Amino acid sequence: MTDRLVWERDGRDWPNRQASRFVQAVGLRWHVQVMGAGPVLLLLHGTGASTHSWRDLAPLLAKSFTVIAADLPGHGFTSTPPAHRLSLPGMAQSVAELLRVLDLRPTLVAGHSAGAAILVRMCLDGTIAPHSLISLNGALLPMQGFAGEVFAPAAKLLACLPLVPRVFASWVGDRRAVERLIRDTGSVLDPAGIGFYWRLARNPAHIAGALGMMANWNLHSLRTELPRLKTPLVLVVGGNDRTIPPADAAVVRDLVSDARIVTLPDLGHLAHEEKPELCAALIAEAVA
Repeated sequence: MTDRLVWERDGRDWPNRQASRFVQAVGLRWHVQVMGAGPVLLLLHGTGASTHSWRDLAPLLAKSFTVIAADLPGHGFTSTPPAHRLSLPGMAQSVAELLRVLDLRPTLVAGHSAGAAILVRMCLDGTIAPHSLISLNGALLPMQGFAGEVFAPAAKLLACLPLVPRVFASWVGDRRAVERLIRDTGSVLDPAGIGFYWRLARNPAHIAGALGMMANWNLHSLRTELPRLKTPLVLVVGGNDRTIPPADAAVVRDLVSDARIVTLPDLGHLAHEEKPELCAALIAEAVA
């Protein structure tokens, strides 16, 4: 087990590998996938995931779009920045710089969980101006109650302990631990999907990046600014999501002037991996 994922070894069978490239931007080496032709569509995954999360959805979208997907800083095969740049504003600025280097301007953007928050931040900052933003079980509001009071301080503490990523990576050496974590999101993935999460979870650098992101995350200011969002927002909600309360979508809809909710009753937090064809149709509908 090494501290970082190695593309020549860990990426040999990576989903959509033929679309992968490595790009230098804002002092980071990014793993980026670009496929298809047409209007530019940017996909951002959530905390703890990577481009593999779009393994089935991206090729479907590439029939109509130029699809860009990147491993976020500290995740997958993208290098890790200083801790302060793992914050929401830091992530948004880094992705904006990546787009500048790629010389691409997204017409449409879609983000899963924390990826949706990054896209909202970028729209508010004016670094992107898409026609529509699709939030796939987006994490757009601060955690409430006991979880909100305990989660952030715990993440900050764990991120400061250098042995924690290695301990976690050792714990998930048993594939069943990852299977339980996925099941707890309310989603059901095939063995291949679980296998890619397992590969990521066994890597200390990836775990450190995810912990660092959670430790530096603060959604209070984003919630305050949501009424300023003018980009049409589609809130795709898995009715069985056990990670982000489905009721959060109604709160966000009431804060944003141009927002609507699409509920997928039987799907969980990873709905786009469970039913990629359905999500591709929803994204195409958003453009229409």
